[in-house]
Amino acid sequence: MTSIVPPPLKILVVEDEPGLREMLGILFRREGYEVVAAPGAKAAIEAIMQHPQPFPVVLTDLSMPDGSGLDVLAAAKSRSPSTEVILITAHSSLENAIAAMRLGAYDFVAKPFQSAELAALIAKALEKQALVAENLRLRAQVGDPAAREIIGRSAAMRRVMDLVARVAATRTTVLITGESGTGKERIARAIHRQSERADGPFLVVNAGALPEALMESELFGHEKGAFTGAQTKHRGMFREAEGGTILLDEVGELPPSLQVKLLRVLQERMVRPVGATQEVAVDVRVLAATNRDIDADVAAGRFRSDLYYRLNVIRVVLPPLRERMEDVPLLAERFVRHFAQEMGKDIAGFTPDALRALQAYAFPGNVRELENVIERAVALAGARVIGLGDLPPELSGAAGAPTPALLALPQQGMRLDDVLGEVERRLILEALNRTGGVRTRAADLLGITFRSLRYRLKKHGLGEDAEDDDGDLEQP
Repeated sequence: MTSIVPPPLKILVVEDEPGLREMLGILFRREGYEVVAAPGAKAAIEAIMQHPQPFPVVLTDLSMPDGSGLDVLAAAKSRSPSTEVILITAHSSLENAIAAMRLGAYDFVAKPFQSAELAALIAKALEKQALVAENLRLRAQVGDPAAREIIGRSAAMRRVMDLVARVAATRTTVLITGESGTGKERIARAIHRQSERADGPFLVVNAGALPEALMESELFGHEKGAFTGAQTKHRGMFREAEGGTILLDEVGELPPSLQVKLLRVLQERMVRPVGATQEVAVDVRVLAATNRDIDADVAAGRFRSDLYYRLNVIRVVLPPLRERMEDVPLLAERFVRHFAQEMGKDIAGFTPDALRALQAYAFPGNVRELENVIERAVALAGARVIGLGDLPPELSGAAGAPTPALLALPQQGMRLDDVLGEVERRLILEALNRTGGVRTRAADLLGITFRSLRYRLKKHGLGEDAEDDDGDLEQP
């Protein structure tokens, strides 16, 4: 039986002194690692970005002629947040140690060092990385609670969930777009909960709800006395989210002055509190969301293109509910269980007519509107199942005429017979609603015979089975 031996782990060693660089290479090769050596910061960053796979560990000098080890650290974490970075320097100081650790360094050692001590530190860094990877694997295996909250079996939502799973393990900035009520914050929470930052804070800043005069202070903090009313020091949302994730909701509403400052934060990973003379390093993953047509805003000059490109590294586009109507029953059942438990009511589901009415409505307010509709229905329901009478008037009539979504050809195509059948069903329901359920008058409204209406009611499963005078339901 042939055994498969895994390839040796690769370590990037960054050191501008040739003798020390060679010594470190020999040391780690003896420990069983494959070593990639770089003579300075620029060569190291190039290696990090161009190497086929992220390095599990980077060992870098802090002070080099062509750059800082902190630049190497930032590049390594940008490529892969799971990379562990150890900095070495002949100029150890508390300030450097704090800066390195805040930016995500695993540890900080000073020259001269013991070879055995450094080798042990590398082994511990790899052990930590393996534990984090195993934790993420187990989370994905058992199903993360936030991921389970993203409900949908439609092809559109399966694509969204796949993208969320792939992007969660990175440090990459993500732009989440979609109409109001599609669940952008829920997606952001799922990204955070499936990431290695899951144990850190998750903070949401609604840029559209903050007064412009207070926005900078809320985001970046302020010093005591920085402005009238600043009686105490304030850390700001970015610093409060240290080690975690911050969601900039409605980022398209940011005024131009804040767009410039946010761009600098994304570029430098530093914030300057209002009234402060020095910047402060922050380790925060940034997610952004908007229901605006941000591409049009960029083209019109209302949103900075350079900030847009920083935010739009990966985009998650949430489809409106009308484009994934097969998900409505799943969502509705989920909301029923939630609100029935919250209100202490024994409600098992929906009558067939009520469920059909939900699926016939376009939901311009998307998932949020559906959630509100179900909350209302649970509150009003007097039986164990929700009926048509428990739904709002705009739904109980099955939404009347065909919605624009039915008359538009989806990107992925459609089954024409199914759509035409749905149009027919909705028109029949509207006719019955207008006539108070009198079928002869409904048939007149639709311009068909009574027998034809009875056949169509049977075909669509609407109401009781209707038989003709001879006991058979015939196709007209």
